Amino acid sequence: MAAAVPTRTSTAKMIRPAGRWGSGFESSRAITSLPPVVPLPPLKYDPKDIFIIIGGFLYGPLWSAAMSVIVSLIEMVTVSTTGPIGLLMNIVSTCSFVCPAAAVYRRKRTIAGAVTGLVTGVILMVAIMMLWNYLITPLYTGAPREVVAKMLIPTFLPFNLLKGSLNAAVTMLIYKPLSISLRKLNMLPAADADGAQAKTGAANIGVILVSLFAVITCVLLMLVFKGVI
Repeated sequence: MAAAVPTRTSTAKMIRPAGRWGSGFESSRAITSLPPVVPLPPLKYDPKDIFIIIGGFLYGPLWSAAMSVIVSLIEMVTVSTTGPIGLLMNIVSTCSFVCPAAAVYRRKRTIAGAVTGLVTGVILMVAIMMLWNYLITPLYTGAPREVVAKMLIPTFLPFNLLKGSLNAAVTMLIYKPLSISLRKLNMLPAADADGAQAKTGAANIGVILVSLFAVITCVLLMLVFKGVI
């Protein structure tokens, strides 16, 4: 992998150590990181998209978009070091995941609709962030665009795919219990129940088990990439 760039020394000089890569993962609540294959600041996993997509499932894609902007603005003035460019990358990353997922689920409020929406959101987020990292990252890291291009497949692609998959799996685990609790507290109208088609207990258990397996797999992969295990 190291042969993809001129030298480790020259690459380290081209990239400012204090910077952060903008892909919607700048937050003081970051819980782990994935070290890239070249000398870069660690890519931070940020779980905020989970809460935003749950809001989108409950209230629609416009709510998700609004929350994406609000949370990104808060991050920019509190913990972010990349200013308006980091703000833009945060908004693009989060919206490209949560808005398509919420839009699909709004049309089909079933477990299948939720899974389809989340998978669609992950795919779109990964593709869009590959393009935006290529276009925007050189503007605030000092890295030549050709160096960033060589990092797209070995670095940004697996990180964003892993991040999106983990967020989607956790969402599937907690959304259903949360929506039921909100309806019991009269905080969510009965009309917003998850579709008229009642799902059997076996189907719900299956979704929980698959989601839990996906979460465990993603966490193990993060630990492997980090060198912990």
